[in-house]
Amino acid sequence: MIVADDKLFSELTAKAVESPRKRSHFNFHKSVEDDIHRLVMAAEPETYVRPHCHSQDDRWELFFILQGSASVLIFDADGTVKDRFDMEPGGKVCAIEIDRKMLHAFVSNSPGTIVMEVKRGPYVPIPEEDSASWAPKEGEPGMAEFLAWMKGAAAGDKAAGVN
Repeated sequence: MIVADDKLFSELTAKAVESPRKRSHFNFHKSVEDDIHRLVMAAEPETYVRPHCHSQDDRWELFFILQGSASVLIFDADGTVKDRFDMEPGGKVCAIEIDRKMLHAFVSNSPGTIVMEVKRGPYVPIPEEDSASWAPKEGEPGMAEFLAWMKGAAAGDKAAGVN
């Protein structure tokens, strides 16, 4: 039996704070080869998840917010925000399933944010062609500014620097 409790959340948050990527995770699944991946992730507000999609036929992602607050942004191919879902435990939105080929990004809005993610396995790194070409890669110049933009972006806003 595996239990996600306050102790696990505190440990993950401490690791995320110390991590260069400002996130950490705990896998419920046993192997990256498993058919279904289940993980709890701590994500601090400085973490950056580049807008991306999953083009493989059977790929989807299901997010549940467990602690803190986060937003999921859904984009058009041209960098326009189609939808923004602000998530809080017990809030108007506390879970979202992202379909295959849906261009999306995730932002943490508060320290100590914890989400649970369920998705199809096995693990496959996101290929470059599934990432938004108009968004900086992790660690590239402009990443922090783009993250700040995503934190305030609303439906209809277009990614800065995109024509």
